[in-house]
Amino acid sequence: MRPISLLFAFALGVTAFYHAAEAADPAPPRAYYWHNWTDHNGVSHMTRCPFHNYILKTMSKPAGPQWQDRLKSGQAQIISTVQPPHWDGSWHPDPKVQWIIPLKGTWYVTAMDGTRVEMGPGDVSLGEDQMSRKDSQGHIGHFAGNVGDDAVTLMVIQTNEQPTTDQPCRFK
Repeated sequence: MRPISLLFAFALGVTAFYHAAEAADPAPPRAYYWHNWTDHNGVSHMTRCPFHNYILKTMSKPAGPQWQDRLKSGQAQIISTVQPPHWDGSWHPDPKVQWIIPLKGTWYVTAMDGTRVEMGPGDVSLGEDQMSRKDSQGHIGHFAGNVGDDAVTLMVIQTNEQPTTDQPCRFK
């Protein structure tokens, strides 16, 4: 075998080994959610939080493996909502600890600290501002509404979790 052919074969072998090792132990994905949480003073905040504990496994054989981060197990109520165009949520706390996933359209959440986050399909929010208290302007929880002139469709998953304070990104 010529030296150049040998070098080429070695390079192909190293590349194949690298890709095989990469496929055998790939890095977990990065994904985030917005957490609407309350501090000890009763003020709500919005914090961008990472999902942390991805494990590559099948959910049901013979389906191939997929990355999973199981946050909590327990009872849940699943609700599909459609907010009419120009919907106005006024100031209110979330009724339960709930995951909110926009399916169509864009909506916003403004926390009591003034942070406003717009979310559309592909975004996820954890609403947990039940422990907020009215401020001097009468604001409590968060203010939410639609962005633009269209209706917004949301998937809401209400949990049986107890609300916490001072725990941004509590699912670690």
